[in-house]
Amino acid sequence: MSSENLPQSPKQQLRKPRVAVVFGGRSSEHGISIVTAGAVLNAIDRTKYDVLPIGITTDGRWALTTDDPERMAITDRKVPDMAQLTESSEGSVVLSVDPGSREVVYSEPGAVPKALGDVDVVFPVLHGPYGEDGTLQGLLELSGVPYVGAGVLASAVGQDKEYMKRVFTSFGLPVGPYLVVRPREWDTDPSAARKRIVDFAGDHGWPLFVKPARAGSSIGITKVDDLAGLDEAIEEARRHDPKFLVESLLRGREIECGVLEFEDGPRASLPAEIPPVTSHDFYDFEAKYIDSASGIVPAPLTEEQTAEVQRLAVDAFEAVSCEGLVRADFFLTEDGGFVINEVNTLPGFTPISMYPRMWQESGVSYQELVDRLIQAALNRSTGLR
Repeated sequence: MSSENLPQSPKQQLRKPRVAVVFGGRSSEHGISIVTAGAVLNAIDRTKYDVLPIGITTDGRWALTTDDPERMAITDRKVPDMAQLTESSEGSVVLSVDPGSREVVYSEPGAVPKALGDVDVVFPVLHGPYGEDGTLQGLLELSGVPYVGAGVLASAVGQDKEYMKRVFTSFGLPVGPYLVVRPREWDTDPSAARKRIVDFAGDHGWPLFVKPARAGSSIGITKVDDLAGLDEAIEEARRHDPKFLVESLLRGREIECGVLEFEDGPRASLPAEIPPVTSHDFYDFEAKYIDSASGIVPAPLTEEQTAEVQRLAVDAFEAVSCEGLVRADFFLTEDGGFVINEVNTLPGFTPISMYPRMWQESGVSYQELVDRLIQAALNRSTGLR
């Protein structure tokens, strides 16, 4: 990327707030993060904000990327890759960790580093580890740069399904049966760990779901109908995370609800229902993103059920100490009660994602949603709060 094509530092006087949209990353959700970034970049009001797209490659390099949302879409059933967005394979972007400076610098080997100006707020759309799990949030706290979404603790809890469930339980939120297998346990005595899982199946029945503890977008999850498929499911989960969970099947309806922080506190959207996907065993990655399986918004619930799931969603938001936004996922079981499955502190913002669709039906457009999140971040300080 030649220096004349680099984004220029805006004049400090009269300049618009500058938003760095950070996406990609080192997790298995790299491609979906790019898709989300394309939608966010397309929605940001350029009359109000300057925008700096920053992509993180799969090996962790921060790179300047094209500001072209059309190149960030799923095409031919394939998610995009950072290689098609960066113009330099060596240039890198550095954000100062000095809280007295918010300057971004671009450098290439053999060239003088170039200052790109200050960043006023970061809009992270990284999914999964090394971005959604508190790691990026910690860097931004050190840098003193405001950012959209949950802080370090909430991001970490929201990424780790074990501790998320422990927090829910401590706050009295209903969770389904599960067990956790940690790396040391599996590495030391896999036979004993496997027996625990088989005993769990004996107590709760097959099928089971085996899933990575710290992944999203349904990546690495396997529905296991019997003992014969267990080892392969464990191997698939551990391919994404050495710690994994085993959950029992909860028979009922899948209900989601969005929470957005307003000036007077968090509010819940109209809920959505994810109907059974006949072409898939469950609502997996391909059903969500490739085949565009669609939810029903608003969910066909009674007024009482709608009010209850909205209350539980806000309670989950508060329990995890979230900020900005969250999507809470529930099961409405056959006995009529709600069980919380998980929260997502950086839910997908793709054009087909449920979080923006739920708020659209609740009277908040996609563009207004993005603007609200940016304004909330600009008005919130970093540090203890």
